Amino acid sequence: MTTINEFHQQKIEEYYVNEEPFYVPSSDEIQVFESAYAQRIPILLKGPTGTGKTRFVEHMVWKLSNNKQPKSKKKSPVNIPLITVACHEDLTASDLVGRYLFDANGTRWIDGPLTKAVKSGGICYLDEVVEARKDTTVIIHPLTDHRRTLTIDKLGEVVDAADGFLLVVSYNPGYQNAMKDLKHSTRQRFVALEFNFPNQERETQIIHHESGVSLEISERLAKLGEKIRNLREHGLDEGASTRVLIYAGKLIKQGISERRACEVAVTWGITDDSRTQKSINEVVTSIFP
Repeated sequence: MTTINEFHQQKIEEYYVNEEPFYVPSSDEIQVFESAYAQRIPILLKGPTGTGKTRFVEHMVWKLSNNKQPKSKKKSPVNIPLITVACHEDLTASDLVGRYLFDANGTRWIDGPLTKAVKSGGICYLDEVVEARKDTTVIIHPLTDHRRTLTIDKLGEVVDAADGFLLVVSYNPGYQNAMKDLKHSTRQRFVALEFNFPNQERETQIIHHESGVSLEISERLAKLGEKIRNLREHGLDEGASTRVLIYAGKLIKQGISERRACEVAVTWGITDDSRTQKSINEVVTSIFP
């Protein structure tokens, strides 16, 4: 018969990172994350979309899990769950903490993702946290200071975070405005790591590994990304992310022509403005004649 703890463990296993995610560091972000985790200091990741923030978190969870040494030879190393929440403007406190649900057996309480992470000692990653409602983000405050507690109003409970719990949040400063920015009372509860587009050599390596396309084409795709990002001064809101360059590489790997792959993955993927599309296509043609 399965005990409650065994049932809980089975559910948490769904959040383990079992394979090492590919990640190429750009600076000392790995060391900073490890140091912050050791002291249970919440972490804020800032940077444009497609710069590897989510991949970095996945890589660090895998790394921390595999570096974790068992206290006894009879025990197995303990994996760290990674519970990710994609924040949006309709995200409520109940979505994070939990709610009562009705089923054939009556009413039962279901823990939300934040509560699961708090109880299991996992890492809770709130992606694009500024998209969530302000009254929702307030509930994380007691988890980001010396208290390390989560209040569940509907149950009348205050839950102490398990030892391994850590809160990590991210957002894209390029999209922020007066209505969507972190309050100073929230921001100063985190140490911050800034992410940006990788240099051409590093991006070539990433594209080659992730798409499987040749190094020569990967290098040209990285060059394309660098040139497109320079167009931001000419009306382009967001530069080409490493992600869309990888998509182009994957299409090329499947036999799509280089220019067509760049058109559907990059040009059409990042803008609807016809003049900007024309400028991007000119850059594509110069690199993939």
